[in-house]
Amino acid sequence: MDIARLIASRDPVEIVTCPAGATVRQAVQLLSEKRIGALPVLQGGQLAGIFSERDLVRLISSYGPEALDRTLDEVMTKSPVTCESNTAVMGALSQMTQKRIRHLPVVDGGRLVGFVSIGDLVKYRIDRIEAEAAAMRDYIAS
Repeated sequence: MDIARLIASRDPVEIVTCPAGATVRQAVQLLSEKRIGALPVLQGGQLAGIFSERDLVRLISSYGPEALDRTLDEVMTKSPVTCESNTAVMGALSQMTQKRIRHLPVVDGGRLVGFVSIGDLVKYRIDRIEAEAAAMRDYIAS
């Protein structure tokens, strides 16, 4: 299965993004309201970076409360690791594990088309394992 099919199988979910000129405070508010751990950051409609809870912790540690008034283009993770929609789910999971990241923007032709988390991919893997186990039990019982 590829990332495109995984995204299509989820309930329709908007990709929550933030503009590069927004403040950290605005991004944190959005993370809190949407109960998410990271945001793709857009500049001119293109993916410019990603802002995550990890970025926030690093900023607060370095700058204290003043970090909240900085703009995302100053503090985001630039040039984030991405994948394409035709990437195999297991390939994306491997990439995320190797790079020690929890969120992966899905980019096709320079355009952000999705955003997946390690939780999305692990859920897919667990569902597959459970389906395989059920099929094996049915096979053995017949």
